[in-house]
Amino acid sequence: MFNKLIIFCFFVCKYVPALAQDSVPLPVWSLQTCLDYAKTHNITLNSLRLNRSISEQDLLLSRSAVLPGVSASLAPSLTHSKVTDANGNLRSRATASGNTSASAAVTLYNGGYLRNDIRQKELLVQVAGLDLAASENDITLSITQAYLNILLAKENIVYVTDVVATSEAQVKQEQQFYDAGSVALKDLIQLQAQLANDKYTLVAAQNTHRQNVLTLKQILQLPPDTGFAVLEPDTLMSNPILTSLSEARQTALDNRPEVKSSELSVESAKIGVLKARAGYLPSLSAGAGIGTSYTDNSPYAFMKQMDNNFYQQIGVTLSVPIFSRRANKVNEAVAKLDVSQAELTLQNTRTTLSYEVEQAYINVLNAQSQYDAAVEQLRYTQESYRIANEQLKIGATNTTEVLVQKNLYIQALQRYIQAKYSAALYIRIYDFYRGVPVRL
Repeated sequence: MFNKLIIFCFFVCKYVPALAQDSVPLPVWSLQTCLDYAKTHNITLNSLRLNRSISEQDLLLSRSAVLPGVSASLAPSLTHSKVTDANGNLRSRATASGNTSASAAVTLYNGGYLRNDIRQKELLVQVAGLDLAASENDITLSITQAYLNILLAKENIVYVTDVVATSEAQVKQEQQFYDAGSVALKDLIQLQAQLANDKYTLVAAQNTHRQNVLTLKQILQLPPDTGFAVLEPDTLMSNPILTSLSEARQTALDNRPEVKSSELSVESAKIGVLKARAGYLPSLSAGAGIGTSYTDNSPYAFMKQMDNNFYQQIGVTLSVPIFSRRANKVNEAVAKLDVSQAELTLQNTRTTLSYEVEQAYINVLNAQSQYDAAVEQLRYTQESYRIANEQLKIGATNTTEVLVQKNLYIQALQRYIQAKYSAALYIRIYDFYRGVPVRL
């Protein structure tokens, strides 16, 4: 009796907390919650935000380059030496001295390099922001697809569970017929085998759901031990008015951040050519300075020395490039190549986006057609399967015919579920290219 009590206590301590934890409802996340979380916590997006901040600091540095530079220095010193006095004796001597100065310099003209550098850095800040927006778009589509895959898997589990329940009822009924001697053993075994297959399909559907949840967690970059459930929308399918392909493509080319980023990159590269050409032009700078010095090895007092040695200086410097060992020529050639490369990138971005929009349009058309066909096929196979079940109950058909109708029904059911979620996904992707926010 004591041993049984120990075993019971061990079971309570070990398994009851886990069961209680499993019974706690998981937090429910909507699609918008997932998108908001990713925009805040995604590592890739945060890295792009840091790149944008770096670009902003580079811009501040470029703007500050047109301001005068001012510096000041204070250089006291103490010199130890040995000297011979009038009596010929060698003595140690320490001499204190120092210099104090302040200077300022400003660039008056440098071929427009500083002005163009500011313009280029402003464009690079915009490019960094557009790259961030483009990455947010990519993550939005990935999250939407993963979210819908979870909903698909959940609905598939519901339908397969219903199939298992129907199979169990069929086996129970067939068992009664077999016990009464009205059916053969092979008919009962066939239904039992089908029930086992349906249970296996249910387990596979549950595993698919868990895998899809894991995929979404990875995209969101949630901690591994975070649990959540997705919110099921009230309506998934709708009958949207499909925008023409030409209009959708033009809207995407005019508004998508990856295209704008590439366009600004071309403009930035062209400014780089102007910066390189500034190396051929002379530069003019102005400078000014003041300073004074003192030493205790002087007959004058400290303040008198500071006044006597005080100086003021002002001047300009003109620098004319004569021979740069091909540096300016090479810099200009490289800058022109950067322009060509940026133009090719822009052309590729436009072409790729055009194909993506067209593919999304084709996917919508195919998905809608498949969905309509799947709805009709499901209706007919479901009715055929229902009739076969009714006939089996009264012995008007055999088990083989019922299983054939059931398999056709299951196949039609799976096609219907897949077609429904594919249509929902492709419609939202196509609309997203037109600038319509993703919503469920």
